[in-house]
Amino acid sequence: MSLARVHNFSISLDGFATGEGQSLDAPFGHAGERLHEWMFATRWWHEMTDRPGGTSGLDDAYVRQFTPGIGAEIMGSGKFGHPGWHEDPEWKGWWGPNPPFHTPTFVLTRRPRPSIEMEGGTTFHFLDASPAEALRTAREAAGGQDVRIGGGPTTIRDFLADGLVDHMHIVVVPILLGRGVRLWDGLEDVQKDYDVEAASSPSGVTHMTFTRTGL
Repeated sequence: MSLARVHNFSISLDGFATGEGQSLDAPFGHAGERLHEWMFATRWWHEMTDRPGGTSGLDDAYVRQFTPGIGAEIMGSGKFGHPGWHEDPEWKGWWGPNPPFHTPTFVLTRRPRPSIEMEGGTTFHFLDASPAEALRTAREAAGGQDVRIGGGPTTIRDFLADGLVDHMHIVVVPILLGRGVRLWDGLEDVQKDYDVEAASSPSGVTHMTFTRTGL
């Protein structure tokens, strides 16, 4: 069976994956871009945004694992859009006409809408489904490849709580946010089901990988 994977998911030292006060103008609330500056510096990101340069060390090696072997993505409503996006029938996500997913992408929402076909192979499908139901649907669409659980923190937490995540890459960024949405709430001892490894980067972040024991 294909795996359910999380990649490049950044949290602060105090466990917040997004800040407080998310809006159209502030997708990560008061956190701004601080959780993702490590990624923006990599050569992979520069290639994605058609710019020269970028770092080619440990951070770049990890961030490049985002795409290989992925046949579908699942994301939460809060990742797809700002609070209130449901009221805008023209909203098609944050990423412009050619989103970076290039696969069927399933948005979990209690207010589904018709699917949206984008450039580059991404089609957004909107599901009102439990994590297990959504994963079954995404695996069917993935054609034998893995499914990426893309976030945000509430979605990943729900999949972890239901025991559905096989591999997870968490990036601990050396900042304190103090408020927002935390990843680990309610997940006491979740690490016991995984082999956990950590690698420190010269950029200051720590890459942590959780691989289900026995995989």
